[in-house]
Amino acid sequence: MSKPVVAVVGRPNVGKSTLFNALAGSRISIVEDTPGVTRDRIYADVSWLNYNFTLVDTGGIEPETDDLILSRMREQAETAIMTADVILFITDVRQGMVDADFKVADMLRRSRKPILLIVNKVDSFEKFMPDVYEFYGLGLGDPIPISAAGRLGIGDMLDELVSKFDPSSMEEEEDERPKIAVIGRPNAGKSSIINRLLGEERVIVSPIAGTTRDAIDTTVKRNGQEYVFIDTAGLRRKSKIKEELERYSIIRTVTAVERCDVAVLVIDAAEGVTDQDAKIAGIAHERGKGVIIAINKWDLIEKNDKTMREFEKDIRDKLAYMPYAELIFVSAETGQRLPKLFDHIDAVIENCALRVQTGVLNEILTEAMAMKQPPSDKGRRLRIYYITQVSVKPPTFVMFVNDKNLTHFSYTRYIENQIRNTFGFRGTPVRFIYRERKEK
Repeated sequence: MSKPVVAVVGRPNVGKSTLFNALAGSRISIVEDTPGVTRDRIYADVSWLNYNFTLVDTGGIEPETDDLILSRMREQAETAIMTADVILFITDVRQGMVDADFKVADMLRRSRKPILLIVNKVDSFEKFMPDVYEFYGLGLGDPIPISAAGRLGIGDMLDELVSKFDPSSMEEEEDERPKIAVIGRPNAGKSSIINRLLGEERVIVSPIAGTTRDAIDTTVKRNGQEYVFIDTAGLRRKSKIKEELERYSIIRTVTAVERCDVAVLVIDAAEGVTDQDAKIAGIAHERGKGVIIAINKWDLIEKNDKTMREFEKDIRDKLAYMPYAELIFVSAETGQRLPKLFDHIDAVIENCALRVQTGVLNEILTEAMAMKQPPSDKGRRLRIYYITQVSVKPPTFVMFVNDKNLTHFSYTRYIENQIRNTFGFRGTPVRFIYRERKEK
């Protein structure tokens, strides 16, 4: 089941990032009183009542501009609009309705997506409500007054927002075929890998970075099993030249990863692992998806007997937060090792759904604690009474303890390693939840 995507759009400097931060619960977006500060579209998972959705912050839309950065921001905002299930159109009561608001409203209407018209900076309903009514002129229905900075009216806005979600999209998908999101930076060879697996030019391949504009679903059949590959637009890194600044196309990767069972991160062997690769991999890791790292263009690398080992060490160092990820060295050009990719996919899907019996888990826990005592603080030692697995995709374990404040991530990692040593769980993250149980 994929979460609905909500895009926050509007002109520059109407308070989009302030609202985004209020909903996301932390100061994620840069907030500055200068138009065009939010150049990177940023996403966050938000919950309201029984609904979960992905919120996307966009750069301000300048409908007509010759400025290179602002025009790029407009393109990226259009990308968010096309991908979103619901759009929050933010306006500013203090500036009033301006010509650019009408142009943005026209752009949104053409998307045929559900739109909520939000009038921000209404710090006093009594004082500003007459000005709010002016926004009926945009022809987008009832304006909803809020103050993102003052946290006023946000509950009513969220109630209206979740009512716009398509009930059918909230239901479990019946399609049981494995879904594989192919993610990575532009020009790493994502589309080429899918075309090679498919045996035909289904996805446009071009040396120009960013050719893939949409997430494209492609069915590949192997040994009677169908796999759905989701090709995504490459995420672009920030250019060193300010005028050439390109904002990340994160939204496509986020929505593709939400839908997938396994994410295949494609890395260009010629360029090696970059900071941007680490950010992209983090999207799959945070969402608890199985991960396979495919190092593409391996045929172009001059090798000796240590090359592969050194490359693997570099990847493990730079992606230290996901040591579980499977690695495979491939070439889309020659087809080298690509058939093995399916073996990795099958194994990772199986590991993501693996369940371990409670009795076996507690045997591992008892042995682990005998070898290495749990941590203590100020004379009090952590006691772990019991462990059980509560869910899969990703495998999630609950440990009952005497005091959650005594837990430490290093000991959690130690327990995780003991479980992995026995059951592997290769390719999948595992999660641990601590629950307190008072000592009798």
